[in-house]
Amino acid sequence: MSRRSGILEFAVLGLLRESPMHGYELRKRLNTSLGIFRAFSYGTLYPCLKTLVATGWLIEEPGSAPEDALAASLAGRRAKIVYRLTADGKEHFEELLAHAGPDAWEDEHFAARFAFFGQTERDVRMRVLEGRRSRLEERLEKMRGSLARTRERLDDYTLELQRHGMESVEREVRWLNELIESERAGRDRRGTSEPGDTERAGDPGPPAAEHRTPHDTDHMDGLPRRGGAATAEGSPSRHPATPDPSDDRTK
Repeated sequence: MSRRSGILEFAVLGLLRESPMHGYELRKRLNTSLGIFRAFSYGTLYPCLKTLVATGWLIEEPGSAPEDALAASLAGRRAKIVYRLTADGKEHFEELLAHAGPDAWEDEHFAARFAFFGQTERDVRMRVLEGRRSRLEERLEKMRGSLARTRERLDDYTLELQRHGMESVEREVRWLNELIESERAGRDRRGTSEPGDTERAGDPGPPAAEHRTPHDTDHMDGLPRRGGAATAEGSPSRHPATPDPSDDRTK
């Protein structure tokens, strides 16, 4: 399995853990929420879905809306297929979430991992963030050394491009430092709170309408409280995408 296909499988399992989706909706979420997948096509997504179904991590179900099925039948097409995560698929995704090895620090894989930090345990988040920072600090040191050796041989534009690349890495290192400090502060706040402050016997807990996942509180405690802080998901597209007719066919 290539690294990129592994990242795509991870992202598909993560999105379907939230709710079942059909192919077009899943592709739209990958495009809008995870920018690293903006360039991929149905020709990439559907083989991935078929592989996940074959391994038993997903199942295919017919669309639930009767009018959709009727419209597809009248048009001579098959109804849209909805993909649902199985129990084995959920277990596999949780195993992937617990992994914090070097591949989780690379550019594309880190972006996908960060998008699902809300479902990731705090200690795993810390290892991924610290690993990513270490990787970028190594990259930055190499860039500085290369620039120092070649500065005299570069024209002004090439030199400016190299400086721009270094500044981009430096900005991400500062961002990671802020995230790591916030994660530590959130952990310290939870670790120093008095027993029973937030969990008392008979306490009904947060209202059901909040729909919190097990790790939502950890995730919110860890993020910086600044207006410009990065979020795991991108902004939704302002322009509705035109449905792709190929979505209605079985690949």
